[in-house]
Amino acid sequence: MAAGCGISGGDGKGGSCAAHSVGGIEGVRAGSFSPEMSAWPTDFAGLHGVLQTAIASLKAIDREEFDALAESDTKFAFGTTMMPFTGANFLLSFSQPNFYFHATTAYGILRAQGVKLGKRDFMGIPRIKR
Repeated sequence: MAAGCGISGGDGKGGSCAAHSVGGIEGVRAGSFSPEMSAWPTDFAGLHGVLQTAIASLKAIDREEFDALAESDTKFAFGTTMMPFTGANFLLSFSQPNFYFHATTAYGILRAQGVKLGKRDFMGIPRIKR
């Protein structure tokens, strides 16, 4: 995940949270994650394409391979900043909180602009025991 996961405000980066979720996992696979800073699509069709690609990539991840990444060495590298992690610690203590920060910020911006979003929209459908 990287900075700039906003959905409104004209930044055109609505798909970046989903794409950076994939990027975080790919970074752990490679042993290093650096945020992608290239421009994002600014139209709905382009953003939809980014999301569809990210969803397909997430669905294709093998569970056993993903579990094996937990103890792998990885680092976050951006400019002169380098932070070492295990795969699990990067995803759980850096990548996931960063995702929620940007998602929450995007919801706040959208709500401030009059979009009717509530807690249920953010949380989705709970995975209750049946």
